[in-house]
Amino acid sequence: MEKKNLDWSNLSFAYMPTDYRFVTNFKDGKWDEGELTKDDKVVISECAGVLQYSQSCFEGMKAYTTEDGRIVTFRPDLNAERFENSCRRLEMPVYPKEKFVEAVLKTIKANEAYVPPYGSGATLYIRPYMFGSGPVIGVKPADEYQFRILTTPVGPYFKGGMKGIKIRVSDYDRAAPRGTGHIKAGLNYAMSLYPIVKAHEDGFNENMYLDAATRTKVEETGGANFLFVTKDGTVVTPKSNTILPSVTRRSLMYVAEHILGLKTEEREVYFTEVKDFAECGVCGTAAVISPVASVTSKDGVIEFPYGKDEMGPTIKKLYDTLTGIQMGRIDPPEGWIYEIK
Repeated sequence: MEKKNLDWSNLSFAYMPTDYRFVTNFKDGKWDEGELTKDDKVVISECAGVLQYSQSCFEGMKAYTTEDGRIVTFRPDLNAERFENSCRRLEMPVYPKEKFVEAVLKTIKANEAYVPPYGSGATLYIRPYMFGSGPVIGVKPADEYQFRILTTPVGPYFKGGMKGIKIRVSDYDRAAPRGTGHIKAGLNYAMSLYPIVKAHEDGFNENMYLDAATRTKVEETGGANFLFVTKDGTVVTPKSNTILPSVTRRSLMYVAEHILGLKTEEREVYFTEVKDFAECGVCGTAAVISPVASVTSKDGVIEFPYGKDEMGPTIKKLYDTLTGIQMGRIDPPEGWIYEIK
């Protein structure tokens, strides 16, 4: 299929409607067959569960054009599993994993003209999401739901590219202990909007959130997980029950240990340790991994030996290897790449 006539190399990370989206509805205890539609409008009751009690969750993934011209997506089965967990935690009906993956592949196929060409630096972002569509006025789960998948071509999440971003320690909490930090619920991101706007106003790219219970341990940013590299080259990622289990972070840790042969640790990371790391990065679907130049707290500024003007050596290896797998330059572990046919 011929690609759309877009300025692929200059796309921002912003919504652009594509031709098709997938829609299915849950009613009377079951999902309908679902369909692809050109209608990008959502029509729901004014008393819908999502509007009254924020009953919604979502996922994020990407499709790529590989070096040899194939269109692929990356580990959608893991997104499907995480989506199931989000639905269960929010008392929403589970959309089965197999149907989730099938619908993702179908939606990408329908919009393959919007998958950016290889080498453009752009990708097709895929957003599956579900919300309570049935009316509810008492505090309880809705009876009806809608599951949708939209796609949009996007450029880099952080405009600086390989240049390190500036982060500050937030005065606010991202997630409560035993709350919903481990799922991809819309309400988690609503809580982070005020702090991120304030961070941008003060000249920072992102916030570092500490654990809400003790405010001594590193958790994540508003939309990405942390990776640290020690001076001896060990790759460390924070462990917590309130951190979202990022598919990208899990993949990078696998790459570090099993492909690059690095030592890895998933453990509690105290903020007092941050100053001792050689490298820091934030990772997620949108950014893959971006280097962090500095972290600012009330006690001062921590500047990492690497990251200000370019990626540190370990984070660059991780980035190059994972993007190499996604773009077809490196053979992937079994089951990581789904080709759109």
